[in-house]
Amino acid sequence: MRRTPIVLALLGALAVAGCSSSGAGGQQSAAPPASSAAPQGSGASFAVITHGAPGDSFWDVVKNGAEAAGKQYGAQVTYQGDGDPAKQSQLIDQAVSGKVDGIVVSMANPDALKEAIGKAVAAKIPVVTINSGADSSKAFGAITHVGQSEDVAGRGAGEQLKAAGVTKLLCVIHEAGNVGLDQRCKGAEETLGGTVERLQVDVSNLADVTSKVTAKLQSDQQVNGVLSLNPAIAIAARDAIKDAGSQAKLATFDLSADVITAINDGEVLFAVDQQQYLQGYLPITFLNLYKANLNTVGGGLPVNTGPGFVTKDNASQVAELAEAGTR
Repeated sequence: MRRTPIVLALLGALAVAGCSSSGAGGQQSAAPPASSAAPQGSGASFAVITHGAPGDSFWDVVKNGAEAAGKQYGAQVTYQGDGDPAKQSQLIDQAVSGKVDGIVVSMANPDALKEAIGKAVAAKIPVVTINSGADSSKAFGAITHVGQSEDVAGRGAGEQLKAAGVTKLLCVIHEAGNVGLDQRCKGAEETLGGTVERLQVDVSNLADVTSKVTAKLQSDQQVNGVLSLNPAIAIAARDAIKDAGSQAKLATFDLSADVITAINDGEVLFAVDQQQYLQGYLPITFLNLYKANLNTVGGGLPVNTGPGFVTKDNASQVAELAEAGTR
């Protein structure tokens, strides 16, 4: 077919616009579209309301993720945390009254938050739930849930503890009424193939945690494994194992600098990592997309951020990221 000068000119323009310099292997990649330039501020306002108290090492990373996403999209992100579900409900009500563009909320106690979340949904404010309460998220009207399946994570922990030779496990629960923590213990029980006993403690009194775990290990020497569900509890349990003169093997959920060091030192077998930075970052991303383009993510199913496992093999790499506040 004979090509006219106009056609040739168009083909030349497309070639310039569609290709960039060659990468590895000589392959050419498409140049980014003009719209991918640094985004203008969306002007959106999003409220993040969790059951994590300020200064908690886990929730500080969630906050970092949410604030990083807000900065990227030019959105205003406010983060508030309170372990009292009644106060958490009040914070949700305040966000609704403030007519924010979206709410991110963790549901350690879903029933206590149902009414407040219902008010947000009725006000046409999109809600993304995170971390806990996945089973109630869709029923409450949230557009998606971001977190890990606690059952699946618990089963993964149980499998690894079984492989390490644990036959009787102490599962240490640090928050009464937190449905996700019970799911973790239940999951471990399903795959361990041995006995799992629960011990209730108070995360706000770590000295007492060490004392209670020590007493349990001394009174029942058949306990040869401890599973903590929080990094601060993990360090308290590590001290208890030493105090009791026990050979029990220790594993935990979630990361902190101290837990990573303990993994490197062989004091903790592994940490179940739910990548909490993503639990802050992704919901703000999803809400920004919903506001701009009515996009929803997950198709009615949760968006999983875990479980992953941090062991001695990868702890040093993760430690560098933890120092930066992203793990």
